[in-house]
Amino acid sequence: MKTIQWAISVPIFRHPVIVRQLCLAIGLPFGILVAALCLMADDLRSLVYPLALIGGLFFLTWLLIMVMWRGRYEVECILDSVGVRCRTQKSQARKNRIINGLAVFLGLLSGKPGVAGAGMLAQARQDQTIRWHNIRKVRRYPRIHTIMVHGGFAEHLALFCTPDNYRDIDALVRERTGL
Repeated sequence: MKTIQWAISVPIFRHPVIVRQLCLAIGLPFGILVAALCLMADDLRSLVYPLALIGGLFFLTWLLIMVMWRGRYEVECILDSVGVRCRTQKSQARKNRIINGLAVFLGLLSGKPGVAGAGMLAQARQDQTIRWHNIRKVRRYPRIHTIMVHGGFAEHLALFCTPDNYRDIDALVRERTGL
């Protein structure tokens, strides 16, 4: 099988697959936190500060993403005889390595292992591969030219295709997986 490779820039806050994953990863825990705060609050005035703090953190995170990465995820996808591989493009990977390294360093320095662990996990997800024989489920989103490939537990990749290559990539995934 010949190697198929392409690079694409995906808008982080406008692509439905990314937005859905952000809602699950960030929205769900913060939604539970806000619900717990509402249940424990004596009155609505006592919620102003914690909700403003959460809103401020969301805004600063959005601003950081818009400034550092221009609100885009720069990804490179590779399909070869081994499997499906997605990795962050080199220019963005360099920035990510610095940010993730700072998270690890500052987390360890301040005695916050959760922050250090988050930095290590984020760095580990910069280059992922799922072998063809490990793929168990495939979800297709033809309208947005995206194919979600699922392997084992917590093993999934989004193939963000171009309008020109979506059909070819979809046919190849069907051929190699039978799904």
